[in-house]
Amino acid sequence: MNKAELVSKIAEASNLTKAAAEKTLNSTLEVITQALANDESISLIGFGSFSVTQRAARTGRNPQTGKEIKIAEKKVVKFKPGQKLKDSVCVKVMGKSGCGCGCKTGKAMVKKK
Repeated sequence: MNKAELVSKIAEASNLTKAAAEKTLNSTLEVITQALANDESISLIGFGSFSVTQRAARTGRNPQTGKEIKIAEKKVVKFKPGQKLKDSVCVKVMGKSGCGCGCKTGKAMVKKK
């Protein structure tokens, strides 16, 4: 799903115009971006949490030449899905075998083609 499709779904679900839905989505993304830029974490219960962590400097290897290179430390955004989101992705299809994803719901996993 791309941004335009997401805006359409939001507009449909909330009885807003597409312009209002797009403005709402853009505002939400801007607030999340600004919070993360300020090293704040965002927790949306049931959906998940966004946080910023520091990745340490390390030595890597150039895959073309095999030469060692130094990779500088940097901040990265991490997302940890909430339980409700995890459970909604793990869909029951058949049997008692469990999905195998480790979610402990006892649901079988749907395999995508």
